[in-house]
Amino acid sequence: GWKEILPTRKTHKHLTDNVNADYLIIGAGFAGLSAARRLNQIDKDAKIAVLEACEVSEGPAGRNSGFMIDLPHNLASDDYLGNLEKDHEQTLINRSAIDFAKSASDEYQMPPEAIQFVGKTNAAASKKGMNFNTEYAKHLDKTSESYKILDAQAMKDLTGIDYYLNGLWTPGTAMLQPALYIQELADGISKKSNVTIYENSAVIDLLDEGRQSGQKIWKAKTSLGSISSPKIILAVNGMVERFGYFEKRLMTIFTYSSMTRTLTSDESNTLGGLPEWGLTSADAMGSSVRRISGIGGDRILIRNRWSYNPSMEASDAFMHFAGESHSSSFNARFPMLDKVSMEYCWGGRLCLSLNSVFAQGEVEEGVYSACCQNGLGTAKGTAIGIITAEKISGTISSLVPNFVDEEPPKKLMPKALMWAGVNSYIRWKELMAGKEK
Repeated sequence: GWKEILPTRKTHKHLTDNVNADYLIIGAGFAGLSAARRLNQIDKDAKIAVLEACEVSEGPAGRNSGFMIDLPHNLASDDYLGNLEKDHEQTLINRSAIDFAKSASDEYQMPPEAIQFVGKTNAAASKKGMNFNTEYAKHLDKTSESYKILDAQAMKDLTGIDYYLNGLWTPGTAMLQPALYIQELADGISKKSNVTIYENSAVIDLLDEGRQSGQKIWKAKTSLGSISSPKIILAVNGMVERFGYFEKRLMTIFTYSSMTRTLTSDESNTLGGLPEWGLTSADAMGSSVRRISGIGGDRILIRNRWSYNPSMEASDAFMHFAGESHSSSFNARFPMLDKVSMEYCWGGRLCLSLNSVFAQGEVEEGVYSACCQNGLGTAKGTAIGIITAEKISGTISSLVPNFVDEEPPKKLMPKALMWAGVNSYIRWKELMAGKEK
């Protein structure tokens, strides 16, 4: 949906030749494009190639809710929270990523809608949700983070609806139109640096070509061409398993969103509230809700429902189920917009590890992984892209100085047990979310 509401763009060429590069990045999402920009900052003369399987912003990078959150957002927790020390470290890493995104926005003169520094609100629709926000506020007090509690009237002034009992606003989140941001980042990098991006160029094989001048050379083959390079960054999230790395250690979770048609001026006036805002749910399994007003018109987005899909594909049946859930959540919140239908519904992959760590580092000579962002791909994807670019180039100065190498992702249980256990857990947590969903 995010891509579809934008004007048609001129795509980058697809790979049709056999070429050489100093660095090859596979994947043009948050991690891959951030790695490309950072590599170019480190070495202006390096020849950098990026391969993207589909169109830029058509994959997972353009299928999220657009929250680039600075504070910890642990999806495995009821209230997103974790250990205070780890939360502090993660906040610094996320903020380094947001600073990097801001500098890219400034450098490439992105439209304001691509990235807005307006914060976000944790919204509570039940007493249980209010309790989550109370505990969250205590946690933020311990870490000296600023926030503002919004009462029911303030939430209505913001959203135009009286569904929410309170909210907790934090200032550090950047709100993205994710497809627009990724498109502008790709176009800006390719125009202003020695980076070539190939779209619609899926890698079908990665071959060891032996050694040349003391370096191992890798060849990434596509259907019509190839790129040879001694240095490869895999920025493909859960797809890294398809390359033979971190097998049976990563979980592919789908999240689902729907976006309304454009609201008419009468409908917008009836709704009231502000033209743009973003809510995450106080309950981790509740609904994220956004209102946008820009290039694609005045629209509302609902994101809820999760599924564990080891196949990395979402079924049509579950897509239909998720769409009905979105309509139900929308109608409960916006009864005054009973004539408004959903125009787009989609699913997007995210990658989790059991111990909530990246799948990162050198996995084979010259091959580095920048994968598994554990549900916060906008910020953590940007961060791991920067970190991996610095590692593969051997630079000492880091834009993410707070990152410390983690243990590897833990091995998963057998596939059948994982599928049954994870999906059962998700269904139970969604049921317990109640009105927050």
